[in-house]
Amino acid sequence: MSQSSLLWFTNNLRLEDNLIFDAVSKDSNLHCIHIRDPKTELFPLLGEKYLSTHRAQFLEQTISALDFQLSTLGQCLHRINGDYLESLTHQVQQYSIDRIVTSRHVGSYEQRAISAIAERFPYLQVVVLETATLFQESQLPFGLTQLDKSFSQFRKRVENLVIDQPVSAPISLPPPIHKKSVSKPVESIAYFNGGEDAAQLHLETYFNSTAPLAYKETRNALDDWQSSTKLSPWLAVGALSSKRVIARLSEYESQKGSNDSTYWIKFELLWREYFQWYALHWGDRLYAYKGPHNRNPLTNYNAEQFRAWREGLTHYPIVNAAMKQLRATGYISNRARQLVASCLVHELAIDWRYGAEYFEQQLIDFDIANNWGNWQYLAGVGADPRAHRKFNLKKQTQIYDPKHSFINNWDGYMDC
Repeated sequence: MSQSSLLWFTNNLRLEDNLIFDAVSKDSNLHCIHIRDPKTELFPLLGEKYLSTHRAQFLEQTISALDFQLSTLGQCLHRINGDYLESLTHQVQQYSIDRIVTSRHVGSYEQRAISAIAERFPYLQVVVLETATLFQESQLPFGLTQLDKSFSQFRKRVENLVIDQPVSAPISLPPPIHKKSVSKPVESIAYFNGGEDAAQLHLETYFNSTAPLAYKETRNALDDWQSSTKLSPWLAVGALSSKRVIARLSEYESQKGSNDSTYWIKFELLWREYFQWYALHWGDRLYAYKGPHNRNPLTNYNAEQFRAWREGLTHYPIVNAAMKQLRATGYISNRARQLVASCLVHELAIDWRYGAEYFEQQLIDFDIANNWGNWQYLAGVGADPRAHRKFNLKKQTQIYDPKHSFINNWDGYMDC
């Protein structure tokens, strides 16, 4: 029986370890799309309507790279700007689509669009597959409604589960319903190159070094390329899967040996995993001021204080350096994120959601679940049994930047 399917790419911008391809391998025709919905680039608290240059360029480069990869299999990626639901509706009607296949997404807009399109076209088969997590929901030893309230409890229950091997990239695909020219390659940006090939190259470069054996000792460095895996940008857009990273880590341990540092790489991926299920479990409560547990943070909003924070003009040099680095590169280390977040919430007493929204705008490795989950965690309204996670910024400076090299490196940066 002839069947025409639509592949809607969201947070799975890759060929390897992408279950959506298996679902359409026997179809007669295939239509591949990516939708850029303006609603997802609105920042109401900031009063702004744009992504940072760095995040926009990284995303653009990744999408263009996927388009090129699909062209090697005789396919193409149709890029659409518009509302998710209306765009999907137009594609279904114009190309007589029988089935939509997509990746499960934690975003509210994406989830609502899928529910609405299924209601709008009762005959339409809608297939949603998990491509952004280490586990399928069916593999979890609990129902999603029984998700642990803390990461520690979650980790103990899942860290010994078998993680499936990543599936291979497709070697062929059904022909396109409608052919288009391939996107032009996007120029590289200074710090990270978007796309699956760049992700795989970085993955191999990292695991062909000794850095994984020292990860736990170096991961808190503020301004050093080799200190951490730096895989988060590709994981965030789905140019790389977490299962692929785990598989490469296991290969590394079998060849080079395992230690606390190699385990800690998996530990961090489990943190990422937890927040994916946390976001799916709590839905819109992920963005709530009081969090999912209705805890009341003692914060407010002060426009001048917030402007000083985002521009790196506070009374805390280490925070200023990190915020300037963020504006210059679209990336800061995990330690720096904790310090600047602690400053905003606990020193400046500003509503944590302003910081979360600013990170969403700026970070090239923005991930809904990780970003908003971590901000809730630090503000004391999320997945943390402790009420507050306040850092002593002077002490943190003495530990992580005792010679002020990081501070001095970014002190003179001016955003032009």
